[in-house]
Order: sequence, then structure tokens, then C-alpha cells
Amino acid sequence: MEKKYIFGIDAGGTKVAYGLFDREGELLKKYQHPTDIEADGPAFSEEIIAMIHKILEERQASLREVAGVGICMPSYIRFESGYIHMTSAMVNIKDFAMRDYLEERLGVQVVLDNDSNAAALAEHRRGAGRGLRNMVYMAVSTGIGSGIIINGDLFRGSYGWAGESGHMLDTPDDGIMCGCGNYGCFMSQISGRNLPKRLGMRLLRGKKSLLEEVKERNGEALFKAVREGDELAGEELAHMAHHLAVCVYNIYQLLNINSFVFGGGLTSFGESLFGPMRQEFDRYDHIKMPVEFRFAELKKDFGIIGAAELLL
Repeated sequence: MEKKYIFGIDAGGTKVAYGLFDREGELLKKYQHPTDIEADGPAFSEEIIAMIHKILEERQASLREVAGVGICMPSYIRFESGYIHMTSAMVNIKDFAMRDYLEERLGVQVVLDNDSNAAALAEHRRGAGRGLRNMVYMAVSTGIGSGIIINGDLFRGSYGWAGESGHMLDTPDDGIMCGCGNYGCFMSQISGRNLPKRLGMRLLRGKKSLLEEVKERNGEALFKAVREGDELAGEELAHMAHHLAVCVYNIYQLLNINSFVFGGGLTSFGESLFGPMRQEFDRYDHIKMPVEFRFAELKKDFGIIGAAELLL
């Protein structure tokens, strides 16, 4: 039977998104359901299997018509084996051979990769990174992560988790504890996940702020407070811009890649965050050569597109 379809699945901390694609990578249909963040590896895998069967049934198709399943998630994944060491979105999925589990039950090829790697592939092939030989995709969102393209190919490193820029140490042994167990990761200094903690610490110092009365101290609340001239919110945004500049500058110095593509929810801050970040970067940059910053073009569906690209 002809292999007509591939699946691209983006498993995040809020939702699991599914894309059904044809063999040329054209998106045919989208689906999603809330993430069961308490699920362990087998339970989560069974959810995926059930959803794949449901989608195929709706299309009156069968697994025999599926060429493969690509899955991306915020995880430390051994790419060659599809073994998950840990994932920040679902803490009970750890030390689990997910690829083998799924392939045994589905009977089709399964490829797993980190979500930032998948997003880098999507932007490089279909978005803001088209035509670039070298680029770094940076996710600035709930978490912080990177996908690295060198000479047109995704660079994964020795174990598969190159690009974990959020877990590079910024202020070692100081600051907020990260989910990885360390203190002072860039994740703790910049990410949306740790924003409520950072704002809470600022409020404890006694400064008045519009954010005192806000129930959810998230990126949207911060952005609104910044626009209304809130001093504390402005200080937090400056903090984020500074540490993001340090992170980007360190990557630039290490890899000498001169094109950065920024994606993720916190890019909605636009120039209010990335303008000061650029100024900070330029202040550190002691040998002035062209370094280009771009915003991602694939605003929606980049996760499922990137997951599908793992098979294309």
C-alpha cells in the first residue's frame, strides 16, 4: 500500500499538537489535546498511539499508509536511539526508550528530537532561515533553548542535546533554582516559566507596582505593565534583555555564527525587549562584524512542521 502520510507531533507543557502531512510536507489537518503533565513515558506514548489511530480513522486511512511519525518535545533526547533522559514539560517521563516503544506498537518509523531543534529545521527550510548556511534558532518562551544549523545541517552534538542554551550557566550557584537542579541558568534569568518567581522577588523588596494586583504574573501581564510605564516591570524587562544579550553573545563567540532567528512567545515583546538586547550585544561585541537578528516567520504550527521535517 502507498505510504501517503507522515505525522508531525509537538508535545509541549500545555498542549500536544498533531499535524497530518502528505509526503511532500503539505499540512493536511491539525489536531490537539491538553498535555497530561503527570503522565509517564508509557502512558504518554499510549495517548499518542490512540490519537494517531483516531486521526487515521477519521480519514478512513490505516497505519499501512503512514511513512513515519516525527515527535518533538522539550527534552534531553538521544537522537540516534530516541531515548529520553528527561523532559521539562512532563517530569515523569525520564529514562525512557520512547522511540522503541512507539515503533513496536505502531509498526512505522518514529523519530524524536528536541523542540528547538525541530523549530530550527522548520525555520531553516520554510521560514526566516531560508538560504542561510549557518544559523542559530533561539526559542525565547516558557523555556529557553536553541537549534544550531552548521553548513546547512542541524548540529546535535555528541549525545543529541547541543543547543541547550537555557541550561548554560549565567550566574552559577546564585539566583533562582532551575528545573535541571542548578542555580543561575539562563533559563532562570530569562524564561517565561520563571517570570512569576522573578517578579515575586522584586515585589518583596517593597517597590509599588501594577503587578501587585495581578493574579497571573506572566509575559502578557509584564508587557501590559511595561506599556503603562510601570517602573518595576521596566526593570524586569531590562533584566531579561541583559541576560538574553549575554546568552546570545556567548553563543556567537563560541560558534561564530552570525545569523540568529528568534522565536517563541516572548518575541511578542518586539523592540521593547529585543532593541535593548541588541544594544547590549553590540556593547559587548569588540570586533565589529555583521551579525543579523531576525524574528521567526512561522508564527503558528512551527512545532508540528519541524517534527514533520525530521522525516523529510
